[in-house]
Amino acid sequence: MDAKTKKNRIGHKTLSKSFNLWFWGALTCFSQEHMQTFGYLCSMLPIIEKLYPDDVSDQQDKIHAYTAFFNTNPMLGSVIVGITASLEEARANDTGIDGETINDMRAGLMGPIAGIGDSLIDGTLIPILLGIALGMSQNGSPIGAIFYIVVWDLLAYFGQRFLYFRGYKLGDKAVGFLVGKQGKAVRRAIGVVGSMVVGGVLATWVNVTTSVKLRNANGHVFLNLQKQLDTIYPGLLTIIVTLLCWWLMAKKHVSAIWTMIILIGVALVGVVIGFFNPGLKY
Repeated sequence: MDAKTKKNRIGHKTLSKSFNLWFWGALTCFSQEHMQTFGYLCSMLPIIEKLYPDDVSDQQDKIHAYTAFFNTNPMLGSVIVGITASLEEARANDTGIDGETINDMRAGLMGPIAGIGDSLIDGTLIPILLGIALGMSQNGSPIGAIFYIVVWDLLAYFGQRFLYFRGYKLGDKAVGFLVGKQGKAVRRAIGVVGSMVVGGVLATWVNVTTSVKLRNANGHVFLNLQKQLDTIYPGLLTIIVTLLCWWLMAKKHVSAIWTMIILIGVALVGVVIGFFNPGLKY
């Protein structure tokens, strides 16, 4: 960008300060009315102060562009903050960019970035890390919890930092990586890995079996339904229950709480009719 060769240029120290304010303050300043607006505005303060150091009224006028409503995925959203830092630098160098342009760009990006981030981070990356952590927490071991805390914090900080500086360096072109062909390929690869991890967690931690046994006149068991199912497809009932939960939440948009209530109801009915055996003894 030509504007970066002119006198009004943002230094690395200022960019780092701006990023840290976003990382620590994006959700700290969160409210139901303004969402991440104040966290976003706060992260832009060092940029404004650096680019317009001699005129407080000018700083107040320029920061007004960042008072509009803002809400996105906080992890991938750092790329938007980096992009707007680059655009603000261009505005300070009189390249024809104004506050309305920055606002339009921000408003246009926060929705798509939120959708990608929620599915990629909350729906894929976090379940992968939790699945690995659960496997490390057998017999009450604290290693799994420590693993998740350390790995997630490192990924969150350095991942957001990378996106912030990449957004600043590339400007609005940085969005192409997230929503273009490369971004789709990365999301698909992570989704495949996430499915494998979730499948491994299901096989290890979820076990749905039936206690149905048919007996002849002499009381001998001639059909053990669970054994028959295991010969056909081991873990079939577990898969059925998992697909039921997925169908309810993904296709019918049933909340997680109501899904759990439905599962409890199915379990109670199953115990009453003898399909499930909780193994309780009195």
